[in-house]
Amino acid sequence: MLCVAAPLALAQGVPAASAAAAPKPIVAAGTVPDEATRAAVLSRLRELYGAQRVVDRIEIDAGVVAPPNWQQHVVTMLTPALQQVSAGQVDISGNAVRVTGEVANEAQRQQVVSDMATALNNPTYTITNALRNGSGQQKLLDAALANRIIEFESGSATLAPQGRVILDEMAAAMRRIGQSRVQIIGHTDAVGGRDANVALSLARAAAVKAYLEEQGIAADNLSVRGLGPDQPVADNATPQGRARNRRIEFRVL
Repeated sequence: MLCVAAPLALAQGVPAASAAAAPKPIVAAGTVPDEATRAAVLSRLRELYGAQRVVDRIEIDAGVVAPPNWQQHVVTMLTPALQQVSAGQVDISGNAVRVTGEVANEAQRQQVVSDMATALNNPTYTITNALRNGSGQQKLLDAALANRIIEFESGSATLAPQGRVILDEMAAAMRRIGQSRVQIIGHTDAVGGRDANVALSLARAAAVKAYLEEQGIAADNLSVRGLGPDQPVADNATPQGRARNRRIEFRVL
């Protein structure tokens, strides 16, 4: 997700789609004026992303001229908010900074650069916000679900065994999108009363949330909503249509 240097660059690839695949590495490349700067940048990246993910391709050139206190400023602007960026890069050349990549929504796009500027607190630096308000994270969750239905025991909020298998894959996908918040939305068919169906859809969404928490997904990153029969995707007049309408939706906020 990054790129940094005097010129220095930090870059992260898009997480792999396979649940068994390891997270993509964080590559630090470019040229810095001394070993102390190199060590400080690598230390900060390892703190944010874990030592195993950071790849060091930084070169040292004593002839590089950097602005005053450049090492301190570079490390300071590497804030935890950058973890919300997918397939991105941070390029730092002197006091010019450019941030690219994809975030889940406009609020995150503004937050990432705002956090960097606030931490830096130096008007001589210019940060260009080239982040995209994209749907990469949503596509990742959609690909993990793959149009499958998370099944429950009939008329209840008890997950069926196959439903738990799918949620294990969803948990792996959620770990790859970092700290983004995800809303779990329950839907039902139109059989029975609407109020009962809304309550059932909410209970099923809550059961999914509880299971994902057991798999290590932070509770604060998950919310639930029950829409009952209000948003069908198929005809409730057929058994096949009703089966498609009884579903769980995952939406990146």
